[in-house]
Amino acid sequence: MDRWPAALAIIMALPAQAQSNRPSAAEVVARISQHAAVQLPEKTVDSFKAGDPQSKVTGIAVTMMATLDVLKRAAAHGDNFVITHEPTFYSHRDTTAVLEQENDPVLAEKQKFIRDHGLVIWRFHDTPHSMKPDMINAGIIRALGWENRRHNGDSEVFDLSATPLGALGRTVAARLGAKAIRISGDPNVRVSRVALTQGFPGFAANRHAFQRGKVDVVIIGEDHEWETIEYVVDAISAGKVKGLIVLGHIPSEQAGMEEVTRWLKTFVTEVPIEFIPAKDPFTPGD
Repeated sequence: MDRWPAALAIIMALPAQAQSNRPSAAEVVARISQHAAVQLPEKTVDSFKAGDPQSKVTGIAVTMMATLDVLKRAAAHGDNFVITHEPTFYSHRDTTAVLEQENDPVLAEKQKFIRDHGLVIWRFHDTPHSMKPDMINAGIIRALGWENRRHNGDSEVFDLSATPLGALGRTVAARLGAKAIRISGDPNVRVSRVALTQGFPGFAANRHAFQRGKVDVVIIGEDHEWETIEYVVDAISAGKVKGLIVLGHIPSEQAGMEEVTRWLKTFVTEVPIEFIPAKDPFTPGD
C-alpha cells in the first residue's frame, strides 16, 4: 500500500458513497467552462496536459505555474487535480516531443512524479483572460488595492498618490510577492500615474498601455530587453516617462490565480480547493 500514489491511496480509503460524489477532473473543467461562458480561440492552450481527465478528484490545487515544487506540495496535501495558469512543460503549448527525443532528465523526472502520484494537470490561461473583467487582472488590482484608482475606468492605467519611484517599486513588490524587481529611472523621482500590465503580453500591448495614459511609470511582468524594456528606457531618456519597474512573470500574475481560487469555491463544493503559490524563481542580488 505504501508504494501506491498518495492520491490513489486517499481515494481507496474513502467510503464508496464519498467517492461517487466526487467529480472527475473532466467534470470540474466542464463546470468551469459553463460558469466562465467565454468563446475561446480555436487553438486554445486550455487543455489537459497530464493525467487521466476521468480521474475522480480528491482535491484541487490552483497555481500560477505547475513547477515540480508546486506539484510536490499539491501531492503532499492530497490534491490530485492541478489547475495551472502557465505551462507545465517549458513551452507555451506544453510540447514535449523534442525534450523526449533528447531523453531530457528534467522532463523525465517531472513526468515520473506526475505518474507516480496520479496527478491530473489542466491549464487555465485563455479562459480567465477572456472573461469580463479579465480575472487575472482583477486579482492583481485587488492585491494592490487599486480598485478605485483606475484612470478613466482603464484597467491598466492608475492614478496614485505621488510617491518616489523606488518606494512604489517596494510597495508593489511586497503586495505581489516579487523578490527581485528591477527598476530603471531615478528611484527618488516622484511618480503618480502608472501603466500596469501582467505576464508577457508583448511589446504592442505594453506600448499601447504606455501611449494611452501619458504615464509616469510603466510596470510590467517581463518582456524581451530589446522591445518594451529598451522602448521605456529610451522614453526615460527622452523625458517622456520617469521610470520602469519589472516584476517578473510569476509575481505579476500570481494574485490573479488566487482570485480564480475564490471564484472556483463558489461552484465547486464537493472537494477541497486550495491556492498553492508558485515561488518567485529569483532572489535579490547582494
